[in-house]
Amino acid sequence: MPSPFPGMDPYLEGEMWQEFHGTLVNAIRAQLMPRLPSRYVALLAKRYVLQSADVGIVGLESPRVLYPDVHVAETSSPAVLREGPTGTSVVEPTVELASPMTEEVPLLSVEIRDVAQRRLVTLIEILSPANKQGGGAREYNQRRLDILRTQTHLLEIDLLRQGERLVLQGQLPPAAYYVFLSRANRRPRTEVWPIGLREALPTVPVPLLRPDPDVPLELQAAVRACFDLVRYERLLDYLQLPPAPPLSESDGAWVADCLHHAGVRP
Repeated sequence: MPSPFPGMDPYLEGEMWQEFHGTLVNAIRAQLMPRLPSRYVALLAKRYVLQSADVGIVGLESPRVLYPDVHVAETSSPAVLREGPTGTSVVEPTVELASPMTEEVPLLSVEIRDVAQRRLVTLIEILSPANKQGGGAREYNQRRLDILRTQTHLLEIDLLRQGERLVLQGQLPPAAYYVFLSRANRRPRTEVWPIGLREALPTVPVPLLRPDPDVPLELQAAVRACFDLVRYERLLDYLQLPPAPPLSESDGAWVADCLHHAGVRP
């Protein structure tokens, strides 16, 4: 079966997010390439951010250990004495605990460049847990400000319910997901698409250089292509509650109803 949900699948915010993120970026690039005029190309760009291991993936509250070499071990006796090399007695440790570690998290984006001069025309970012919390969010906001000082259009896609939202003047309409578009010629104004949990993802414009018209990006079709390729519905545990943050009572009932109609039963 495809995803049981008409829009974004909230179960993707768990342990499958990093894999889905890369697949979605590739699906967006594949959709845009045949639609772009011949003077443009869509390229994949990769960068890395540091993420604390104890933070993990947004929404995971499981006590799973994220690193195979990090563990907690209790000794068989809390106060065993052993003789050291100089004949003195050394007390064995009572417990071993993990130290906070960091890992490099790869983040992919799509760059629309003109073929002749390789200028960065439009940057498409899909936000990830690594750049929606803590130091990663600060790093991303600084990178965002640097882009906004240029003549590059910036399209940002936030398909995560948890984490910090983009800092904008004014109040964002309440929604589960958002798409933001900052056109180089309209700054500081930013176009915002709020997307409800129960809604299909919209088709949004990808701006190019003048006088070329915008190219449509069908986000729902891109997510559908990811499911067609990887079959995430076979990997996601729909018998559990969706990853955090907790859903409202009505949204939780709606999720359960979608799963029921898709044939998912405990």
